[in-house]
Amino acid sequence: MIGERGREIPEFIEKNLKGDLSSCVLVVATSDDSPLMRKYGAFCAMSVAEYFKNQGLDVLFIMDSVTRFAMAQREIGLALGEPPTSKGYPPSALSLLPQLMERAGKEENKGSITAFFSVLVEGDDLSDPIADQARSILDGHIVLSRELTDYGIYPPINILNSASRVAKDITSESQNLCARKFRRLYALLKENEMLIRIGSYQMGNDKELDEAIKKKALMEQFLAQDENALQPFETSFQQLEEILK
Repeated sequence: MIGERGREIPEFIEKNLKGDLSSCVLVVATSDDSPLMRKYGAFCAMSVAEYFKNQGLDVLFIMDSVTRFAMAQREIGLALGEPPTSKGYPPSALSLLPQLMERAGKEENKGSITAFFSVLVEGDDLSDPIADQARSILDGHIVLSRELTDYGIYPPINILNSASRVAKDITSESQNLCARKFRRLYALLKENEMLIRIGSYQMGNDKELDEAIKKKALMEQFLAQDENALQPFETSFQQLEEILK
């Protein structure tokens, strides 16, 4: 946890980890720590993960957040006289991200590090330099939407802006076809949402959009899930196939 509020630490341990640290290593540099502490806290956490990976273990690495990490380097860089670029970030802040993120992954004859990096964007601006740099490095990105929280849909994942570069490698052809069709129908709903709400769209004008409107409730139900619910991968695709029949 890099650059976050101190009160979130015990809350995370009790709520998310249930107080069990037997298989966890928590590295914390809160927002009131120095920029150097926040910067090297992230590298320290990755070094710990690499140690266990070198022991042949599969490690789950979760970092919250990359934005605070970059902000720490921004403070350091500007203090050293680096020129500010996009949104005040010096070049070193952007070049530091691959140095951290590229250390995750699988290594032959050793274990692996599966990493999740959270990125905060200002005003939902996906062209934010940190978000843009992270997307160029990582194999996938999950984009959360404030709009979906307004509708009470949790987790508020915007599936149209989210993507995975390895989806085709880990799913079957039929699963890929289902996922693409679902995204297509959902995109049509979003594209024509205003027309549908004010009653300007007449059923029968577009066969594919008609199908999307009929399945809207089922699609939104599929996207929502309780935070404590466990959903097997195969079960999710079975439900997806049922919706798209």
